[in-house]
Amino acid sequence: MSSRNNRLELIKKIEQERNSKVLVYFCGDRPLASANIADDAIRPLYDHLLALSISTKDVDTIDLYLYAVGGRLEVPWRIATMLREFFKNVNVIIPYKAYSAATLIALGADKIIMGKKGELSPIDPSLHVIAPEGTPPPAFPPQIGVEDISSYITFIKERAGLTDQSALAQTICILAEKLTPPVLGQIQRAHSHIRLVARKLLSLCQPPLEERRISTIVEALTEKIYLHGHGIGRKEAKEIGLQIEDPSLEIENLIWQLYVSYEHFLKLRTTADPLAYFPDDDTDEYREPDAVIACIESTEKLHVFKGTFYLKRIRKIPQQPTININLGLQLPLGIQPANIPPQVQQAIQQLLQEGAQLIREQVLKEIVRQSPIEGIMPRFIGGIWTESNE
Repeated sequence: MSSRNNRLELIKKIEQERNSKVLVYFCGDRPLASANIADDAIRPLYDHLLALSISTKDVDTIDLYLYAVGGRLEVPWRIATMLREFFKNVNVIIPYKAYSAATLIALGADKIIMGKKGELSPIDPSLHVIAPEGTPPPAFPPQIGVEDISSYITFIKERAGLTDQSALAQTICILAEKLTPPVLGQIQRAHSHIRLVARKLLSLCQPPLEERRISTIVEALTEKIYLHGHGIGRKEAKEIGLQIEDPSLEIENLIWQLYVSYEHFLKLRTTADPLAYFPDDDTDEYREPDAVIACIESTEKLHVFKGTFYLKRIRKIPQQPTININLGLQLPLGIQPANIPPQVQQAIQQLLQEGAQLIREQVLKEIVRQSPIEGIMPRFIGGIWTESNE
């Protein structure tokens, strides 16, 4: 169901129905092993566009089939402008989730084709603060919603009714002490940058959108929807002012069948319970080599983002574990070691070595038994884009 041939058949049917070329950029959100939009996808995307441009002579429309729950906010502009270097008309197909950075990519399309389950999201960014190596972590959360700062000021002024300028200044000083002026500066830059990028992307649309309409869309996606996880369906997206197109029933069925195929291919419906990956209480590591968590696909090529899916149980080892082992080994009375034949001595020595190994295993198991699990660390190791024929 998730084979390359099956997906190619669906992609070709969508192309025939829409008289376009389809390029898939699918960042899976498999539990514990999610992928995001990132700049390392630019190179394989470019390879696909080169191949499509060579094989395509009479088609001037590309449909970017897009699925992602977020990613780097500097990447959407690079993808949107790259698509327009190869095709006159650029559309985005949203089968299901296209959040944050994926929503930004959609803003740069002439039309956004959304099925009944298609979802966009607000584009208010989050600032990830990473402490320099060797320094203690900051006192504030490592991830700060940029619009949360503005909401805090609004809450103080409007909800709490604080209007005195000196009191407001004192509140701002407390905020600066907690977040530090450099972090507040980064938040302001992110606040301005996301609006600039959204406007630039919307300015790519053909035919051009009115300035008032662009301002309304940017304001709605950055400020007017207060929860970042809010899913924007196609009806709400139309109300905001986006260029939404409802696909025909036949095309919508094809779009959803293709999504289900990727859902199987990238294992999106696997359990979110990390304990389910460990076969027993004595196993503390799980490895799944050659796991694929994202793909870029067209009729010409397939690239997959592949690596090792790794889980490790983190245990709190007691400082003084209680280990009681009593072997009670001794020779029977009346038997002197010198009187034992060499072959028997060798056999006894081998048994002692095997016993020592068994003791080590029992000690380790006992330490594990007495060490409660503090957490489970998921990692995706060695991820890289590679061309494939899966």
